Amino acid sequence: MREFSEAYLERTRQGMWDDTRTALSPLTLESRERILDVGCGTGELSHVLADECPSDCEVIGCDVDPTLLEFAREHVPVVAGNALELPFADDAFDLVVCQALLINLPDPAAAVTEFARVSSDLVAAVEPDNGAVEIDSSVAAENSLEQRARRAYLDGVDTDVSLGADAREAFEKAGLEVLETRRYDHVRTVEPPYGEAALTAARRKATGSGLADDRETMLKGALTAREYDDLRGEWREMGRDVIEQMGTESYHRIERVPFFVTVGRVESAGR
Repeated sequence: MREFSEAYLERTRQGMWDDTRTALSPLTLESRERILDVGCGTGELSHVLADECPSDCEVIGCDVDPTLLEFAREHVPVVAGNALELPFADDAFDLVVCQALLINLPDPAAAVTEFARVSSDLVAAVEPDNGAVEIDSSVAAENSLEQRARRAYLDGVDTDVSLGADAREAFEKAGLEVLETRRYDHVRTVEPPYGEAALTAARRKATGSGLADDRETMLKGALTAREYDDLRGEWREMGRDVIEQMGTESYHRIERVPFFVTVGRVESAGR
C-alpha cells in the first residue's frame, strides 16, 4: 500500500466536505451509535462524521500510519491498525467507512470483507475515479499536460486508482448487499487572492517537483524516460506560465474529482 504525507493529504482533500454533505446521507448518520473510519489519515472524514452523528455516537479513526494518527487525534479517538486485520471484535460498530483507501489496496474486496466483520449493519466507501478528473485552467496547456501525466501515472500504478463507482464490485465479492452508489464531485478552485497552498502548487509545477515525485510510477507503464523528460520540460514551462498569470492575478483553475459513495449492508444485519 502506498504511503502519503500529511501535506499531501491536506493538499488533495482540502475543502472536500465544505460545500455539501448530502452525499453522506445514505449512511444515516443520525441513527449511528459507533462508527469506525478506516484509513482515516489526518482525520478529515472522521471530523465530519463526528459533527454529523448524534452527540452520544462514538467515532474512532484507524490508520496504519502513527504519524497521521497524531493529526487525526485532534478530532476523534484513534487506534493504530491495518485495514486487512482490524484490531476490533466482530460487530463492534454499526458503520464502518473509508475514504480514498480501496484505490490504494491490491485487493479491495479483502478489505471490505474485514470491514463487514467488524460492522453489525453498514459498510461504506468514498472512492474517487482518478481517471475522470476534469481541469479548467486559464493556462491553455495545463489541462492537456495534466491529462498526459495522469494517463502515464494510471498506466504505471499497481492498484485501481480509478475504482470510483466500481467499488460496488468489491462489496458484492465481500457478500454485502449494495444499497446505493452516489456521486459526489470534489471541486477545488484556485482564484485570486491566492492562498499559500495555491502558491506552493504553482512552484511545484515550475520546478517539476510534482512530476518528480511520480517519476518511478510513471516509468513503470508505457512512458519512456525520454518521453518523461519531455513531459517534465513542458510541465515546468506550464508552471512558469501559471506563476506569471498569478503575478497579474489572472490565473484561475477549477479541478473536479468525481467521488462515489458506495453503501452496503452486512448480510446478517437486521436478521
